[in-house]
Amino acid sequence: MKRLLVVPILLACAIPLIGAPADLKSDSKPVANFTLTDTTGKKWGLADQKAKAIVFAFLSCECPMSNGYIPALTNVATKFAEKGVAVVGIHADPDESAERVAKHTKEYKIPFTVLRDPTHAATAPLGAKTTPEVVILDEKLVVRYRGRIDDGYSARMKPKATVSRHDLVTALDEILAGKAVSVPETKALGCPIPDPVRAAAVDAPVTFYKDVLPVMQNYCQSCHRPDQVGPFSLVNYKQVAKWADTSLEEMHAKRMPPWKPAPNPLLTGARAIPDEAVKVVEKWIAGGKLEGDPKDAPAAQKFTDGWTLGEPDLILEAPSETTIAASGKDHFRVVVFPTNLSEDKFIVAMEVKPGNPRVVHHTLQLVDTSGKARALQAKAKPKADDADHGPGYPVSMGWGFLPDRSGMVGGWAPGSLPKKLPDGIGQKLPKGADLCVQFHYHRTGKEEKDRTKIGLYFAKTPVTQPFRTIPATGVFLSIPAGEKQFKVDSSWKLTEDVTLYRLSPHMHLLGKDIELTATVPDGKEQTLVRIPAWDYNWQEQYELKEPMKLPKGTVLRVRATYDNSASNPHNPSAPPQAVRFGEQTTNEMCFVFLGVSTEGKATRLITPNGPLFGK
Repeated sequence: MKRLLVVPILLACAIPLIGAPADLKSDSKPVANFTLTDTTGKKWGLADQKAKAIVFAFLSCECPMSNGYIPALTNVATKFAEKGVAVVGIHADPDESAERVAKHTKEYKIPFTVLRDPTHAATAPLGAKTTPEVVILDEKLVVRYRGRIDDGYSARMKPKATVSRHDLVTALDEILAGKAVSVPETKALGCPIPDPVRAAAVDAPVTFYKDVLPVMQNYCQSCHRPDQVGPFSLVNYKQVAKWADTSLEEMHAKRMPPWKPAPNPLLTGARAIPDEAVKVVEKWIAGGKLEGDPKDAPAAQKFTDGWTLGEPDLILEAPSETTIAASGKDHFRVVVFPTNLSEDKFIVAMEVKPGNPRVVHHTLQLVDTSGKARALQAKAKPKADDADHGPGYPVSMGWGFLPDRSGMVGGWAPGSLPKKLPDGIGQKLPKGADLCVQFHYHRTGKEEKDRTKIGLYFAKTPVTQPFRTIPATGVFLSIPAGEKQFKVDSSWKLTEDVTLYRLSPHMHLLGKDIELTATVPDGKEQTLVRIPAWDYNWQEQYELKEPMKLPKGTVLRVRATYDNSASNPHNPSAPPQAVRFGEQTTNEMCFVFLGVSTEGKATRLITPNGPLFGK
C-alpha cells in the first residue's frame, strides 16, 4: 500500500478492556486509581500524583499522526510545567514491548513521563480510543476534557492548511482559571487503539499464510516494508493482524493503495486492489484473523533494492544532507544537481532514489539552462537558527523563478517506477545544464536527514524524434474569495503531429478536480486523464500503456474546479482571500503537462483554440 504516505491503520490485537470509560456528560466521580510502569521500570500510580491538572496523551510507536504531535505535546509539557500541570504519555498497544517504548521515547526526545498500559488498566477508565488522543484530569482526578490536541486535521492524515483552534491548550487555560471547559469533548483523529481480540470462528476457512499474505505481497508491501515510505510494515502475521481493520477501511474507501486518476484504459501502472482480494481480507477479519500453517505461505516477495533499470549512465547525488526538523508545515526545497556534461545528451529514463523514504513525499524535476536556480542556490544563506537546512534553497511549492516548463522531466512519488522511452526518442539534456529537483518533505515528529540520488539513462542510438514537455494550461486570473465551485475551462490546438507518452496534472491546495480531453479533427472527445478528487500530496506522472498519435489540429481541453471557500480545510487563508494564478503557496496553478515526441521543428506545439477562459 504511501505520504505514502502513508495511512495510519487500526491496531487490532489487544487485551479485553477493563472497567467503564469516563463520561463527560455525567458529572463525575474521580477516575479510579491505577498503577502502570514507566520506561525505566518504575511504578507510577494515579493516586500518588499531586498536580493541578494531568494530561494523558495516548501514543503509538508506529502511528505517524501520533509521532507528528510529539513536538506539540512537548511544548505543552514545557509551557505548563511551572503552572502545576503534568503531561503523561501512555502506550496502550500490548504488542509494543517495554524495550521498544523506551527506544521510541529516547528517539523522539520525549521529556515527560511515558507509561505502558498493555492491559488497558488506564485506557478503559479514561475512555481513550485513538492515538493521539488526550484526556485531562483536574486536581480532583475528574475528567474535564477528552479528544484531539488541535483542529490541525480535517480527516485521518489530511492536515489542514491552518490551525484555528488549539483544544488542549484552551482546555488547560480554562481549567487553571477555574472555569468550565467550553468544549469538553472533541473527536480525535489518528490510529485507533487496539480493540479486544475477537474469538476465532471454528470453521473459518481463510487464514493469513494461505490467503491474506499473498494480498499483502502483491498490493501493499512495495511501500509497507522495512525502510520504505510506509510508516509500518505489513510483512508478517502480527503486523498485518494489528493493522487489519483500518487497512480494510482504507481499501473500501480506495485510499490505499493510492491512485488518483479515474479508471482509464489508456493508463498503465494503476495501483488498485481487486474486489476479490478485498473480500479475502474481509472474510479473514470476520473469521477471527486466523494465522494458519506457515507451510502455506508463498515465497517472500523480492524487491529491487538497486536501480530498477540497471546502473544509470549518470548518477547525481545531493552535495550534502538535508536536515528536516521534527515539526512545522511541510517543507519545499529546490536542490540544483549540476550535470557537468561536456556534450549534449538525450534522456530516455530517470529514477529518483530518496536517501530517506520516510520524509521524501514527492519530487518534481526540471532541466534548467538559464542558471537562475544555480544563482538562487548560491545566494541562499541558511540562518543559524534554521531548523530545516541543507543544500539548495527553500521555496513555496514553486521554483523561486519562472521556469521554462518545456524542461520538465516528470515527477516522482513513492511506488513510481521508471520507464524507458522507445529507441530514437529522448529528451535533450544540453551540455552544462543543471537538473533542478523540487523536494516536498513531510515531518515525522523527529529530526530527519535525507540525501537523495538521481539516476539518468541516456540514449544509446541516434535520437530522431526529440521528446518534449508541453503545458496545456487552464487559464484564469483570480479565484474570488469564498467561491466554492470556481470553474476553469481552456482549449488548445496542436500545431503539429505528436505522439503522447505521459501526462502530469498540476494544481495547488484549492484544486478539487482536473481533466484533460483530446478531440482529434472530425473525431469525438476522449478523456486522457481525470483526477476526480485532487490531492496536492499525490502528484504523479502517468504513463500511457501505448503511445498515442495525436494529429495536427487536435484540440486539448483542460477543465478544473477550485474551492476557495472557508469550508475547504486545505485553504491556506483564513478567512479566504482572492487567489491569483502564480508560483507561490498561496497562489494557484492549472496545468496538465504532456510528454510528447514530434518529427517537426516547431518551437511552439500548441496554440490557443478560441477563448481560454471557458464558455
